[in-house]
Amino acid sequence: MAKVNPFKSGLQQLNKAAELMELDPAVHERLQFPKREIHISIPVRMDDGSVKVFEGYRVQYDDSRGPYKGGIRFHPATDIHEVKALSFWMTFKCAVVGIPLGGGKGGIKVDPKKLSETELEKLARGFMRRLANDVGPEKDIPAPDVYTTPQIMAWMMDEYEQIHAKHAPGMITGKPLSIGGSEGRGYSTAQGGVYVTLELAKQLKLKKGATVAIQGYGNAGAYMAKILTKKGYKVIAVSDSRGGVVNEKGLDPVEIEKHKQETGSVSDFPGAKNITNEQILTTKCDILVPAALENVITKENAGKIKVRAIVELANGPTTPEADEKLFRKGIVVVPDILANAGGVTVSYFEQVQNSYNYYWTEKEVLQKLEPIMVSSFNSVWDTMDRYGCDMRTAAYIVAAKRIEEAMLARGIA
Repeated sequence: MAKVNPFKSGLQQLNKAAELMELDPAVHERLQFPKREIHISIPVRMDDGSVKVFEGYRVQYDDSRGPYKGGIRFHPATDIHEVKALSFWMTFKCAVVGIPLGGGKGGIKVDPKKLSETELEKLARGFMRRLANDVGPEKDIPAPDVYTTPQIMAWMMDEYEQIHAKHAPGMITGKPLSIGGSEGRGYSTAQGGVYVTLELAKQLKLKKGATVAIQGYGNAGAYMAKILTKKGYKVIAVSDSRGGVVNEKGLDPVEIEKHKQETGSVSDFPGAKNITNEQILTTKCDILVPAALENVITKENAGKIKVRAIVELANGPTTPEADEKLFRKGIVVVPDILANAGGVTVSYFEQVQNSYNYYWTEKEVLQKLEPIMVSSFNSVWDTMDRYGCDMRTAAYIVAAKRIEEAMLARGIA
């Protein structure tokens, strides 16, 4: 099967919304292209004395509504098409939840699991050295993404501050609390996903004990499982890159996490049956949560999915062809640009706190996050009803209207 170009998928999603809402043609044309693509090479002196060069990227898609914002991922499959798509989605994600930021994204083609901590630090600092004049609190604010951590953000911030000879905690988010991170940031993507899931449950009239399957048991997936379980949902299947497990009576997310820490995978969890990552997508349940990588729900497997709804905690997990099939089947898809926007929203909160040099409690952060996610869900749901379309198209309509207003106010050309 040919690899799906995620950027082309993103443009297809926008085009569908643009036609329905009659988006200004000049705005539509402008949104077909990123403002800037940066390709860099990062030489690293490895522990064995050799030098290895890594490919890196930063795509700054649109800043009509504010500085570029978006994560940096370290992954062996990262390429410019993926990073461009992610920066595109970030543009619409920030707009759909109404925060004053644009969209950007970065990545390095690397398997971080094969690097020592020293090599990882050299790579992180090398990446920031190459981009030190292209990012900053008023230009472009990076953050963690797949396989990057608060520690990696700390190294990048320190490198930036040394180069510019000043403190600038707001130049990057997702930092450790000790150097300007925000309470709640570590699980904010999942928490935002939970808030929209609870609103979805009201609309679909799902009862307590509704069943959930989660593909991807990294930070976001694991927190989603734990928070939903506390809310009375039954998580019956989870998976990671090495495989998955299912138990229709329910799984204990905390015990699953301990098992993964001890063994390196959720597979072989006592009392559960092993399944593949493909099988978890077709597990019969109420809500499926893809929380891993792009393009896992395709036209080939969409027909086999047996759920009431999909909540996309990952970026771009569903191809446009699969979207069409799911819509015809009556499966509601809460799109990534809404469902996982809790992360960038709390990143925005972190940046605001850095600017004030005044920090909020975890309770205050959640009190600010919940109304944003709830009102954003309801805006998208109302738009879906008004246009008679799927939720993804509705989310793009909500976001594109906000971007259109900003672009037209500034003057496009």
